[in-house]
Amino acid sequence: MGNVFAYARVSTPRQGEKGVSLQEQRSAIERYAEQHNLQIVRWFEERETAAKTGRGEFTKMVRFLRLKAAQGVIIHKIDRSARNLEDWADLGKLVDCGADIHFATENLDLKTVAGRLSADIQAVVAAHYSRNLREEAKKGFYGRLKQGFYPLRAPTGYLDQGGAKPKILDPVHAPLVQLAFQLYSTGTVSLPTLAKEMFRRGLRNRGGGRVSINGLSTILRNPFYISIMRIYRTGESFQGRHKPLIPVSLFEKVQQVLTGKRVDRVEQHVYTYSRIVRCSSCGYSLIAERQKGHVYYRCHNRVFKNPAVCPSTSIREEQIESCIVSALARVDLSEAELSAAGDVIAERRRKSDEERRNTEQAMHLQCDQIEGRLSKLADLVVEGTMERSVYEAKQKDLVLERTAARARLTELQHGGHSLTALVEKTVELAKSPSNLFKLASVEKKRDLLKVLLSNLSVSSKNVEITLTPTFQLIAERENNANGRASRGTCRTWEELIKELLRNPAILRGST
Repeated sequence: MGNVFAYARVSTPRQGEKGVSLQEQRSAIERYAEQHNLQIVRWFEERETAAKTGRGEFTKMVRFLRLKAAQGVIIHKIDRSARNLEDWADLGKLVDCGADIHFATENLDLKTVAGRLSADIQAVVAAHYSRNLREEAKKGFYGRLKQGFYPLRAPTGYLDQGGAKPKILDPVHAPLVQLAFQLYSTGTVSLPTLAKEMFRRGLRNRGGGRVSINGLSTILRNPFYISIMRIYRTGESFQGRHKPLIPVSLFEKVQQVLTGKRVDRVEQHVYTYSRIVRCSSCGYSLIAERQKGHVYYRCHNRVFKNPAVCPSTSIREEQIESCIVSALARVDLSEAELSAAGDVIAERRRKSDEERRNTEQAMHLQCDQIEGRLSKLADLVVEGTMERSVYEAKQKDLVLERTAARARLTELQHGGHSLTALVEKTVELAKSPSNLFKLASVEKKRDLLKVLLSNLSVSSKNVEITLTPTFQLIAERENNANGRASRGTCRTWEELIKELLRNPAILRGST
């Protein structure tokens, strides 16, 4: 009676858990051993594809056979042993060394020339079947991608809907992923801090645990959230049909922060004007200190200079706030001025609607041109006149450009953030900024100052304030002594708004 090993294999863990193939293989092998008076001394079972080399149990079995731990092995059939020619070659070397390779359901004698030839042919057929199956699966995979469907598991923030259906937003995790992009885009939050904050807010991985720092980095780098499906193994990108979670501009801003690895200094004690009010002489931020219930701002650069280059500066927070409120009061609009501005904006909005329609037509044309360029690129690759690496780089840029164009088109179709809307927002903020500032919280005051002021500095006890260009224009508007709109008010507003529209960068910076 000869001592042999037994080897059984299925292609996936799912087949091993829910299928009956392993039991059937075991039964056939045991019957073969009994019929041929062979004793099985050890079983090797595997739940892994044989199309690739490196199977753990198979490699271990081959090593033991080389060490003569058994006379041979019984395998259910050839395609259970190997679907690649390298593993089949290893079995052939074992046969050459005297090992007995038995197949429970195939009458093959590998020690004869005819039997070896027949087995080699079947092994080649098995390897071809595996390669062809992989090629067909690849065609189906890329076919889905070209249709705009993601054939892999949905990333965090999306839910699967089944085959040939776009992913949908997860009502629980989608807002949290969106918030993660917004927080990180500020450049003031590190990945470890962001991971802790998002866990506190309820963001979880697929297993219900904390999203790791690497996992969060993967989320922030994934263009799936702007409706681009990227296959990282090949570097190819495809336009998805699923709804984007964030705008392209936010995604690009996050990539810049990730590339720069920049995190601004975190403040431990935040006062209203910390890192906002500066010394007029040296330009450094004044340092806030609380003394006897009051907050004072001082220039600490003076104490390190001999002789001093800065005048002695120590000013109370209340004095700074009083000066700011006085400066903002120049911007406050009366009801008549608001009404006049509203008329000018309404007329401008009518004109902008026509401009928007023309822009939409141009964006449609741009999208069609990009599609044509993508098609030409694909033809060049097929014809062999362009290298694959060059194609992938150009395709990636074109897909990103097309996504940005489509995002712009969607923005236009839904109203968008037109310059007219920015002017309207500016006028609304200028309604009563002094009163708004007085009633705001510390955080809101700091936000308002960044919008309303371009300079806040102190020299000795003198506060110097400069409004941002937009609100400086409003502050210098035509005024009447009695506070009512004059005959020229509407004309003044028309000229002022035209000036704002001629400087969209200034306007956006102020809003």
